[in-house]
Order: sequence, then structure tokens, then C-alpha cells
Amino acid sequence: MVEIRALARGDWDAVEAIYAEGIATRQATFETSTPPWEEFDHGRLQDHRFVAVDGARVLGWAALSPTSSRACYAGVAEHSVYVAESARGRGVGKALMGALLASADAGGIWTIQTSVFPENAASVALHERLGFRVVGRRERIAQLDGAWRDTLLLERRV
Repeated sequence: MVEIRALARGDWDAVEAIYAEGIATRQATFETSTPPWEEFDHGRLQDHRFVAVDGARVLGWAALSPTSSRACYAGVAEHSVYVAESARGRGVGKALMGALLASADAGGIWTIQTSVFPENAASVALHERLGFRVVGRRERIAQLDGAWRDTLLLERRV
């Protein structure tokens, strides 16, 4: 049984390992290495970050990050969701996203956005099932390993 709870400092080693697995796929992010805890902690909203656990084992994580420091964008956030390779296909991502969306709704977040590589069909499908829509395709937005990549910009508005 998967439980969703708040992400705590003590989860960092497992969260970092899952993040590194996602980075290694080259289908989840332009990042090429994980950040130190302090950077991760500072860049994510304290009340909107979760882990999925099975007993003591962390299976995945999700978090919101602010998109701007301007007050007018206080209700706009970007999210990340990562699931351990060994736990994929078991509904962990959907459970994490459900908790994250409920938290965002309760916390006054009116827009959640994310960028997804178009080749990551599983992520695109999950987002669409949860009410996200593709706003557009950003062509050749950045390079990963020397190759230009496109991303899809998805958003969910309350």
C-alpha cells in the first residue's frame, strides 16, 4: 500500500537517488546532475512537496516550485514528479500528483505548469488524465548532451 506524506529532510538520500534515475533516462529533465539538498530545499515550496512511501521505502516524489518572485504570480507554480524505476506503472505518479494538486488547490495555487519532453508519452498521458492541457510546443528550447530538444508546455488551471 502506497502512502503519500510530506517530504522531509530525512528523505533526501532516496529523493536524490530517484531524481538521478530520472536524469539518467534523458527523458525527464534538462538537468544533468542532482542539486545539493540546500538548493533543492530552497527552490521548492515548503507546503507543496510530497513523497510516496511503501513502508520505509520512498517510491517517488513531487513538488511545486515558484515560477516568479513577483506577487502577481504567487498562484502560479511549476511542478516536478519523479517515480523510482522499480515503482513505475503502479500508480505512484498518479497518487503523488493527486496529493500535489489537492495541496495546490487548498493553498491558492491557480495555475500549475510543467515542461515535458514530447517523447515522454507516459508523462504526457498522466498529465492529460489529471486535467492538464498542452499549451504549446517549444521547439529547440535547450540542448541536452549537445542535441537540441523540444518540450511541451502543459498547464492545469483552477
